[in-house]
Amino acid sequence: MIRNWSYDSDARRLVLLFTSGRRYCYLNVPEGVVAGLAAAGSKGSYFNRQIRECFAFEPAD
Repeated sequence: MIRNWSYDSDARRLVLLFTSGRRYCYLNVPEGVVAGLAAAGSKGSYFNRQIRECFAFEPAD
């Protein structure tokens, strides 16, 4: 589901690249949530539980 991600800790912006090729930027994401994503055995399940409906997002360039 998630191919790659990057995180800007100063801006608290998490950019996710999905296997579909779409990229989205999630706003105001705490570092702890990103650490949880990095440690998760299933990135997709973690995303669905902890990120998807919890943070505002926008398409990323």
